[in-house]
Amino acid sequence: MTTPAPGRMTAKRIAEDLRAQIKDGSLRPGDVLPTSRELAEQYGVTLKTVGAGIDVLKGEGLVIGEQGGRRRVRASRPIVWNLTKFERGQRRDSAAGDDWSTAIREAGRDPKQHVTVHLEAADAQVATWLQVPVGSEVVQRIRLRTVDGQPYQLATSSFPMNIAEGTALLEEGDVSMPGGILASIGHPQRSVRDEIGIRMPSPEESDLLQLPPGTPVAEHVRIGYGENGPVRVMVTIAPGDRHRLVYELEV
Repeated sequence: MTTPAPGRMTAKRIAEDLRAQIKDGSLRPGDVLPTSRELAEQYGVTLKTVGAGIDVLKGEGLVIGEQGGRRRVRASRPIVWNLTKFERGQRRDSAAGDDWSTAIREAGRDPKQHVTVHLEAADAQVATWLQVPVGSEVVQRIRLRTVDGQPYQLATSSFPMNIAEGTALLEEGDVSMPGGILASIGHPQRSVRDEIGIRMPSPEESDLLQLPPGTPVAEHVRIGYGENGPVRVMVTIAPGDRHRLVYELEV
């Protein structure tokens, strides 16, 4: 621990000092911070002032709280998600896993997908993406994707009922097929359109993805088009501290 410069110590200055230690590596990802009492003695302040300083770092996403009252420097191993290659050309889907899972395994990581299936009425946004009437029935496959046991993505794929009915898209669980399910049921994607936005997560997303306070997410929308129009829209919520999004384009 460094010794802060002389002067009246405030919560802001405590946060600045600890932030600097995180930045220069004195406090490394995964390190447990000293206890509030230890910090109070070091900085010569009250426990309340220490708590306020730590709260600043929690709000910035630099520090996370754990059971037992410990505070730890946030640690994560981001994945490189190459959206140019994702689902493109000769898809890497097989009975062992889809294109996403295969890419994660190739990076030496352990992917899992927890999938639930729902029948829903298309809201205005989904209806626009899929070019179906508002309120028409769609099939939603919701995937909670984990890497090395940690939640990394929440992906919701919606399909028009006339495409999904009577197919593997209605099966619960992590179903994958060579070339992708859509291709296997006769509705391959011929082109895609991506939309990416950055925002703060909803409370439900924060809970499902186990996000520390202050963590923004990318919302990646991929609309897949077949020969006669949209066949799927997938909305993926990707925590900003766990991803690096990559596109490779010819110019």
